[in-house]
Amino acid sequence: MKNTEATAYISGTLPPLSLYIHIPWCIQKCPYCDFNSHQTKETSTSQPGFPEDAYIDALLDDLATDLPLVQGRTIETLFFGGGTPSLLSAAALDRLLIGINTLIPIVENAEITLEANPGTFEQEKFTAYRHAGINRLSIGVQSFQPKQLVNLGRIHDENEATAAAKMAHQAGFNKLNIDLMYGLPNQTPDQALDDLAQAIALNPSHISWYQLTIEPNTVFYNKPPTLPEDDALWDIQEAGQAYLQEKGYMQYEISAYAKTGHQCQHNINYWQFGDYLGIGAGAHGKITLENTQNIIRYQKTRMPTDYLDRVQDKTFLSSSTLIDQDERAMEFFMNGLRLNEGISKQHFFQRTLHSTLPKALIQPLQQATAKGLLLEDHERWQPTELGRQHLNTLLQLFI
Repeated sequence: MKNTEATAYISGTLPPLSLYIHIPWCIQKCPYCDFNSHQTKETSTSQPGFPEDAYIDALLDDLATDLPLVQGRTIETLFFGGGTPSLLSAAALDRLLIGINTLIPIVENAEITLEANPGTFEQEKFTAYRHAGINRLSIGVQSFQPKQLVNLGRIHDENEATAAAKMAHQAGFNKLNIDLMYGLPNQTPDQALDDLAQAIALNPSHISWYQLTIEPNTVFYNKPPTLPEDDALWDIQEAGQAYLQEKGYMQYEISAYAKTGHQCQHNINYWQFGDYLGIGAGAHGKITLENTQNIIRYQKTRMPTDYLDRVQDKTFLSSSTLIDQDERAMEFFMNGLRLNEGISKQHFFQRTLHSTLPKALIQPLQQATAKGLLLEDHERWQPTELGRQHLNTLLQLFI
């Protein structure tokens, strides 16, 4: 093992701060989705199918209760996730962003991402979203194949998906992500590559391309579809990665591909064990406490009706726990090894508050290196090509 003393450790240095905002409503719950999302009736720009104004008020009250966790920092990235954040009206979104910036300053040119579905009425909001301050749009396409869209329970068709991306460009979004899945029911490698080709033809700056997995507490878990065999999945992954690279989308994380300079900064902060506030029903946060040298993880109350009821006494918090030192180290590696560039030793010591390498990491690092899954030099630990190909095997060493 190389010298891993914390020569770069700086006491009192806090990580960058991000903000995650959870919007928990969807028009329809997808059969693969295990996120905290709740079905609402279809909305229009004038009559939302959920208590929009009350929820915006609650989000701002929630953020106000988190102010002691900011510790003098500004917000460097924001991410609206869900659910379906694009169910929000542009006016509500504008009011929320103004309120956030009043409570905690947002840095100039901060990356502000909003997840959107390609529903027709939502596309009409894109220009207004851009004017409100959203500068990165993430469109949940998942597939361009009509049959697969039905399999996945999506409410849009392939034409609406294409139109949504085009309208996002017209609205001025030069930071555009398209979400795609592979390993879909009975999917062939050619079908997966066709999805990628259609996405790339829309000229997004970023593509999130990830394998469909069956999660507990979903419809697919109780009624599993027939998914491709492992050999077919491997063929899809290899062919897709080569195709994306050929088209100028560089892989920087296991499921994230971007043109130069368009990596998702919010997610990078998460994978590098940065800090983030979480507001909204079921939102999670992770915060370093400078004065105590502790790191906490917390969650807000999950059910939207319960969350709205908490406005009266401002008790949005559902749970809060200290992350112990060994857990910090393991979690850092579980996140950081997803990145192609691996783990900066400087970040590790600064953000886990360790001054030396924990004993719990020594054996996993030795095993990963011996198996050819990991490289180490003076500055970082980095997955090898073999380690990226067999990431689950690599990560299992750190569980």
